[in-house]
Amino acid sequence: MISIGIIGAGIVGERIIKQIQQEPNVEIKAVFDEQQERLQYLQQTYGVPIADSLEAVLHGEIDWVYIGTPPAHHSTIANQAASAGIHILSEKPLAHNVEDGEQMVASATENRINTAMHFPLMYKPAVREMAKRVRNGSIGKVVRVELQTYFPDWPRAWQQNPWIASRSQGGFVREVFPHYLQLIHRVFGELTIQSHQITYPENPDLCETGIIAAAQTQDAIPVLLSGLSGIGQKELLQFKVYGEQGVLTLENWSELYESQKHEDRRHITDFEAVPSLFEEMQEQSTFLVSFEEGLIVQRYIDDLLAE
Repeated sequence: MISIGIIGAGIVGERIIKQIQQEPNVEIKAVFDEQQERLQYLQQTYGVPIADSLEAVLHGEIDWVYIGTPPAHHSTIANQAASAGIHILSEKPLAHNVEDGEQMVASATENRINTAMHFPLMYKPAVREMAKRVRNGSIGKVVRVELQTYFPDWPRAWQQNPWIASRSQGGFVREVFPHYLQLIHRVFGELTIQSHQITYPENPDLCETGIIAAAQTQDAIPVLLSGLSGIGQKELLQFKVYGEQGVLTLENWSELYESQKHEDRRHITDFEAVPSLFEEMQEQSTFLVSFEEGLIVQRYIDDLLAE
């Protein structure tokens, strides 16, 4: 049984609460957020116990703590939790920047705690199937990898909060790209960002509106990363792996397609069941994304956002 405390109860924190309540071997011991109205809403809606401070959560009877605050606060909270000997599940990105991420890794190592990142793609059957087909050579030699992300608006309608559109902490490069950069790293190994062009609005407080970047895997496979917001189309996320014999497309997080020469793409829907994040946490599975791996992704993010 995992006993967990929740720090940060925004939209993603609420999703974590709903997910945990479907898990038979995980118990929420306390939820804390600085917004009291939000806490009261979660208590009334989901029946979760709430705390009046961060310290009350960390001093409670918990094995793990989930950090779902804005990225600038991850490092401070993680260091406190690690010092208390509590295992940590962190929202992505790992931290505000590489320097904060390095502190989190060092603190976790020094205090010998377990760590995990909340990268839901790793626990989707379609993603496991995609990775398996790449590795077993079913699409032939891989010749290119592409990530294309298009948003009619950023923030999206369900993401309205004070920081998600800010240049200091928000933007789709920090919020969406980490999922796919982690997947690229897990499947293809180390990634080198070779060049990038990023577009910002005139308001210096607002996040990016566009990015095009070229990268390369450790095996010299070209990678193209593209993102655009404020455009006249529906949201579309496509992660594509091009092989000489076929092309795999992961569309909008969980829809998997395979194409072959001169044929329409085929929707793949038959997948093996995969354990949930919390089942993997109980087993300390190698599928878990550790803080060390999260730091690698953080370096990619910092490189992409460098001006």
